Amino acid sequence: MKLEKLAIINYKNLENESFEFDAKINCLIGPNGVGKSNVLDAIYHLSFGKSYFNPITSQNIRHNTDFFVLDATYKKNEMEERIILSVKKGQRKIIKRNGKAYTRISDHIGLIPLVIISPADNDLIMEGSETRRKFIDGVISQSNPVYLENLLNYNRILAQRNALLKHFAANNTFDRSTLQIYNEQLASLAEPIHTERVAFLEKFTPIFKSRYRSINENEQVSLEYNSQLKDAKLLDLLQKNEDRDRRATYTNFGIHRDDLIFNLNGYPIRRFGSQGQKKSYLIALKLAQFDFIKYDTKINPILLLDDIFDKLDEMRVAQLIKLVDAQDFGQLFISDTHAERTENVIKQAHQSYKMITL
Repeated sequence: MKLEKLAIINYKNLENESFEFDAKINCLIGPNGVGKSNVLDAIYHLSFGKSYFNPITSQNIRHNTDFFVLDATYKKNEMEERIILSVKKGQRKIIKRNGKAYTRISDHIGLIPLVIISPADNDLIMEGSETRRKFIDGVISQSNPVYLENLLNYNRILAQRNALLKHFAANNTFDRSTLQIYNEQLASLAEPIHTERVAFLEKFTPIFKSRYRSINENEQVSLEYNSQLKDAKLLDLLQKNEDRDRRATYTNFGIHRDDLIFNLNGYPIRRFGSQGQKKSYLIALKLAQFDFIKYDTKINPILLLDDIFDKLDEMRVAQLIKLVDAQDFGQLFISDTHAERTENVIKQAHQSYKMITL
C-alpha cells in the first residue's frame, strides 16, 4: 500500500496543501505548530474515517470555515485507489472510493491498513481500560469486518440497554421481559467478540514479545487479558446482577469492561516501569501491531511516526528505523522539527526518501 498524492483543504490549521510522496520514506519537517502532525492525522483519518487525536469530526474543521476535504490517491497491488473524505458542519461525513460513496463508513475500514506511533500512545499505558480496548478492536477490525460489525451492534444495543435502565429509574417502573430481550442480544454478540479477542491475543502476544526482545533482550514482557467472560456467560452475569444494574442505571458486565494489562518483569508497567521502559514497550506494541496486520492482510501497512524525536532519544529512533528497515516495511512517514537530525537517521535505512518542509 502506497500513498502517492494528498490534497488537504480546511483540515485543522491547514488551509490548502498538496503533497506528492516518495514510495518509501517521507519526512515532514518544520517548527512546532505548522501542521506536521495534522498532515499525519489527515492520512490516519483517510484510513479510519476519524482523527487519531480528536475523534469529534466537526472539531477538525479549520476555524472560521464550515467544511474540510481530504483527497488522496493510493497505489494498492498496482491498482489506483482514490479516497475522498469530506465533512460539512451539520451534515454527515462522506467517504468516497473511486467516486462512489460508502453507504456505511465501517465498510471502508481495512482498505488502507495503517499504524501510527505517536507521543499520544502513552495513554495506552496511563489511561483507563477503554483506550486499551480500542487498541485491540482497532487491530482486529482492520482485517476482520465481521468482528467490526459485531462490535458496532454490541455498542448500539449496550447504549439502548443503558437508556432503558435510566428510563426505569426516572419513571419508577420496571419491565423485566423488555430488559431480557436486550440481555439476550448483548450475550449473543459478546461471545464471538470475546472469542476473537482471545484468539487475537494468542497470536499477537508472541509477536509482541519478539519485538520487545529486539529492543531489550534482558527484560520479560507479557500481556494479560482481563475479561468478565473468562469464567462466566454474559447472559448469566446480566441476570444475576440485574438489581445492581438497576441501581447504577448502566450495564456493569460485558465485553465493554474488558482490559489489557501490560506487564514488565511480572509487574504492571504502569506502576513500576521507567519512562524509557514504557517507551520501549509502546514501540514494541506498535511494531507488533504492524506485523500482525501485515500477516493478516498480506499488505504492508502505512507507518506514521509522529514527533518521534520529541519523546525518544536519537539512539532509540535510529534503532527503530533499523528495526523497520530489516523487513519490507512499505511506506513510512516521519514528522520532526530538525531536518538534519531526521536526515542523518533515515539515511541509515538505505531507502529512497523525500524531505518535505512545512
